[in-house]
Amino acid sequence: MEYEIKRFQADAAIIGGGVAGLSAALGLKNKRVIVLTKSEFGRGGSTPIAQGGIACAMGKDDTPELHAVDTMIAGDGLSIKGCVDVLTREGPARIRELIEVGAQFDRTPDGELSFGREAAHSRRRILHAHGDSTGAEVQRALTEAVRRAENIQVIENCYVVDIIRRDGRVIGVYGIINGTSTIIEVASPAVVLACGGIGRIYQYTTNPVESVGDALAIAARAGAVLSDVEFVQFHPTALNTTVDPLPLLTEALRGEGAVLLADNKRFMVDLHKDAELAPRDVVARGIWAQQQKGLPVFLDARCVGEKFPEKFPTVYSFCQQAGLDPVKDLLPVSPAAHYHMGGVRVDESGRTTCLGLWACGECCATGVHGANRLASNSLLEGLVFGARVSQDIVEQIDWTKPTVIRDGDYSPVMQRTFAGPDEEADASLLRKTMWDDVGLVRCEASMTHALSVLDELSAKKPKSLMLRNMIDAARIITTAALDRKESRGGHYRSDYPEHDAQTSHHPFVFTGNGPWC
Repeated sequence: MEYEIKRFQADAAIIGGGVAGLSAALGLKNKRVIVLTKSEFGRGGSTPIAQGGIACAMGKDDTPELHAVDTMIAGDGLSIKGCVDVLTREGPARIRELIEVGAQFDRTPDGELSFGREAAHSRRRILHAHGDSTGAEVQRALTEAVRRAENIQVIENCYVVDIIRRDGRVIGVYGIINGTSTIIEVASPAVVLACGGIGRIYQYTTNPVESVGDALAIAARAGAVLSDVEFVQFHPTALNTTVDPLPLLTEALRGEGAVLLADNKRFMVDLHKDAELAPRDVVARGIWAQQQKGLPVFLDARCVGEKFPEKFPTVYSFCQQAGLDPVKDLLPVSPAAHYHMGGVRVDESGRTTCLGLWACGECCATGVHGANRLASNSLLEGLVFGARVSQDIVEQIDWTKPTVIRDGDYSPVMQRTFAGPDEEADASLLRKTMWDDVGLVRCEASMTHALSVLDELSAKKPKSLMLRNMIDAARIITTAALDRKESRGGHYRSDYPEHDAQTSHHPFVFTGNGPWC
């Protein structure tokens, strides 16, 4: 197939236009920055649809130390304290910077920031914007700030194919403009992966179409170390409808007193001392267990009352579209793949094990979330570590040496980007297999079956980058989950239901033949 190559030069190339990627871009004030987004700039990805809020210890009765303790507990023994301390200590400054660029958070009648509470938080420390539209407000503020920045160029609708390397270090990246035969090549001494999570490899998810594990697949092909990839968080309360993705019913509803019912009875009170405010993995498996009994599960949020449309406008709209009135009706719910705790292993500055490659946001494993993310820590992580990545790039790159991509540094591949109608059946099979076999409850037999299905799909040589990356990401997660012979946080094995005190983080590398420890 014939193609055209458009070549660009940058000091930093950032893959992804959400909270993490744009925070990194804005931190590189005096550098030439190119941001590559897979969809329309400012609209795609998980940040604009994040409802729950941003956790940050800025209340009068709160401290970063208390926030760190809650984060460590939720991480179920695998959170790295130094990284957690970075998150909670630097978080308030990043929030103030976000407000300075125009983000408008909900406030009390006297003008103070208003804080809500969510599961596993010991204090009311969750900032919201316009009720349940926090992510949309964060995205708006950052997008407008990037548009005002003369040093940042955005190339949208560009699906990144791979990182370009020479002599052991990253020298750039290349991608394809969706629906065209145009290849984008960016020569850069610094490449930042900030392209989101993996939720779309599961049949039921709250994640947008872009979240197919691109960063996992790209980093793995470059030989980067990955870590904790078996830990997938399933949000307990997605609205159980026929739409895809499933609409999220924010954690804040349970923070306001909403309860879960099966057969008209609360069941979480018998499973955990915090009942509906228990860690997400506990609540999700509690709902799953009721579903396995054949009992539909409902969220009773009628306690919110007539203020529901004002306090939770996004959720209210979702319910209306489903023919439900949350002021009066019980809301059918189901767990759904929501967040990936693992990813590309990075240090406290966002550096990967590949020279010249950084990562931030959901696609990386900072060690903050451990085995189970504390609610509303994800947007904060994107802000904090995005800023740290930009600072480290400025300090580490030798700016006296130009980066040039030569003929032979890579072989451009012209391939369809998103999966087409001819691949829908294969993509659906992958997603169903991952939900059934590598979902909330896993075992050796189910995961071995999943690997065999993935091998069959791979042997068909996917026509699209999207399906290829989905297969790679699914195989990476399944292999790691098969190797972790214990249950911890978001990873639960019915054949190994207890913790193994000897196990910890799980770094491994990946080639086309499969990952290994």
